[in-house]
Amino acid sequence: MVRTKLVNKKILMDVIGILLIALVVVTGYKLSPLLLPKADVTVQPDPGCDLHRAPCAVTLPGGGQLELSMTPRPIPMVKPFQVEVKLSGATTSRVEVDFAGIDMNMGLNRPELTSRISGVYSAEATLPVCISGQMDWQATVLLETGNQRIAVPFRFASVPHG
Repeated sequence: MVRTKLVNKKILMDVIGILLIALVVVTGYKLSPLLLPKADVTVQPDPGCDLHRAPCAVTLPGGGQLELSMTPRPIPMVKPFQVEVKLSGATTSRVEVDFAGIDMNMGLNRPELTSRISGVYSAEATLPVCISGQMDWQATVLLETGNQRIAVPFRFASVPHG
């Protein structure tokens, strides 16, 4: 009788453990789009564009143009700055910019931009400090259109400014 209770308790603990693992897997799967943005189309900008000096623009699939600007310049670390996306010849239902460290995970940093005027979206963002000083970043503009999600990854380096 005592042995049967111990066996039943072990089986119950094993089943609970398996259910907890399944719960973690399902939760991770459901939340993965938040951490790893999915895109139907990725458009590569001109690699020579320098966001520290001027806005960067790309032509979107199907026509239209996107321009990303960050001010003040150079782009500061640990201080709020303005992110602005201008769209011409294209419409979107949502605009986000996902800031990700190239060589170091700096956590989720994806502000949603709000429409100021027709075709102009903006938000305030802040880049966290990196202990090594300089940090390479990718700012991926994510556009949701009626039938697709477009990603435009812009790369830049940040250096702490005194």
